[in-house]
Amino acid sequence: MTGKAPTDFTIPQRWDSYTDTEHQTWDRLFARQSAMLQGRAAGEFLKGLDVLKMSKPGIPDFTELSARLMALTGWQVVAVPGLVPDEVFFGHLAERRFVSGRFIRTPEQLDYLQEPDVFHDVFGHVPLLADPVFADYMQAYGRGGLRAAGAGAIARLSRLYWYTVEFGLVRDGDALKLYGAGIVSSHGESRFALDDPSPNRIGFDLKRVMRTPYRIDDYQQAYFVIDSFEDLLRQTLETDFGPLYAEMEQLPDIAIDAILPGDDVVTRGTQAYARERA
Repeated sequence: MTGKAPTDFTIPQRWDSYTDTEHQTWDRLFARQSAMLQGRAAGEFLKGLDVLKMSKPGIPDFTELSARLMALTGWQVVAVPGLVPDEVFFGHLAERRFVSGRFIRTPEQLDYLQEPDVFHDVFGHVPLLADPVFADYMQAYGRGGLRAAGAGAIARLSRLYWYTVEFGLVRDGDALKLYGAGIVSSHGESRFALDDPSPNRIGFDLKRVMRTPYRIDDYQQAYFVIDSFEDLLRQTLETDFGPLYAEMEQLPDIAIDAILPGDDVVTRGTQAYARERA
């Protein structure tokens, strides 16, 4: 190898190079999170863990994982060296390829890591790609991202990804369930997002979400709740984003802790956690 990544940024996973300690770190994280998420995560996520055989010990081999995923929804997992440019990321999603880092956190970093590792990317994201509806949503998002890049609207569209794919909640009858990868891969946020009185939990509204900034350094101050994956996909496919971007250029952002008169308020949070951390 020359050391230069190809233009799509994909690299070999080099599964054989993982150490016993790295595999054991995955196993510890997997056991802790899969136990935590029973009854808390969306059924589609838990089913994905099962059908993709992700309980098999050790860090998943992307070749084996992709073969199972391809048979279910036509997706595959490819390794990249780290965060990739937006248009590269969108291009992979549009072609049903999910990019994942190949490194794993150290045993001292079990509870928090700033850069996404293989546990966040694979445990957090991949199970839902086994669900046909969510798999279609992710591809639609990738195609929309390519259009947003041409319109200079990536910052707006990134908020949709953040508040759904990374930190989304979904209704399950009278209960709420977790599905966002940033939540389901985090031991602390798996509790905070459902149980803590601090954050606002607001019914999903596309325009509202795209006007709301987000936290990258701590637990979220607001979570948005979809009715179903089918409804999320429908809204995404039926929306003409061009006029929406133009409209939002004239509108201010909404404060991250705000409750608006027209919001579907599921939980009005105290914001106590955010104030204590400020």
